[in-house]
Amino acid sequence: MENQCLGLAEAVGATPTVKRIRLQTPWRQLSPYLPLSLNHGLTPDSDTLAPPWPDLLITSGRQAVGAALAIRRRSAGGGNGRRTFCVHIQNPGVPFGWLDLVVMPAHDRKTGPNVMESLGALHRVTAGRLAAEAAKFAPLLDHLPRPRVAVLVGGSNGVYQLTPAVTAQLADRLAALARQGLGLMVTPSRRTGAENEAVLRQHLQGLPAVVWDGAGANPYFGYLGLADAVLCTGDSVSMVSEAASTGKPVYVIALEGKSAKFDRFHQLMVERGVTRPFTGAVENWTPTPLDDTPRVAAEVLRRMAARH
Repeated sequence: MENQCLGLAEAVGATPTVKRIRLQTPWRQLSPYLPLSLNHGLTPDSDTLAPPWPDLLITSGRQAVGAALAIRRRSAGGGNGRRTFCVHIQNPGVPFGWLDLVVMPAHDRKTGPNVMESLGALHRVTAGRLAAEAAKFAPLLDHLPRPRVAVLVGGSNGVYQLTPAVTAQLADRLAALARQGLGLMVTPSRRTGAENEAVLRQHLQGLPAVVWDGAGANPYFGYLGLADAVLCTGDSVSMVSEAASTGKPVYVIALEGKSAKFDRFHQLMVERGVTRPFTGAVENWTPTPLDDTPRVAAEVLRRMAARH
């Protein structure tokens, strides 16, 4: 969620100040329905929320909604006409009109005059960041043949399961691609798990493939920048959105599990030509660009300029 906020902040040209908060009882249990007191509602280890209030506040997560509404009220009382413009990413759980702009994914099926729809999740992927990270990691990957494929592996969550058996099936498909002459750049996530990582390494041993071991700088953006195509497990809307924002062919790897909301997201991505299901082959095709973050940033700036 924080990456979505940072991505939008960077896209509007801001250098953001990051505030992380936690709520005390009873606000934590009743958020966002119980009005929040900034003086008493936050835990002692929360960052301080105090004037001067920002021109733009970007929040995500239900526990941030009460703080956003409190800051919006307090900033309006300053008498200078500079009420904080509040943008919330994802469903705030309160009437949308209480905020200045709500950014929600299309698969949530919500509309309103101050609701802006995104196809995927907002993110920090930019052409400049990918180029810089690609240059940083290129010397470490010169031995890999082309075309090169970035493989983004997530893991189990409340909806999907990544088991060793499923990982073995995926690893067999990846090994087949490597034997065909493709270079693989594999980055597991914290949710992948040691057992699944071991399966990947075992099946790809001796093949033109690199599996990040978690040591040193994170190569995630570097792999995306160097890739000619991307394979991505379907358990994370953010990860699929980041991959699709590169403008490169993206294939989504199905995991065990089912979710109506995730199914709608993946169906929309396929219908609009952004991604394709991974069936074992990697082809060269031109996807529809995913431009949610710059598009939302432009709308935020337009609305702020119109108000002031």
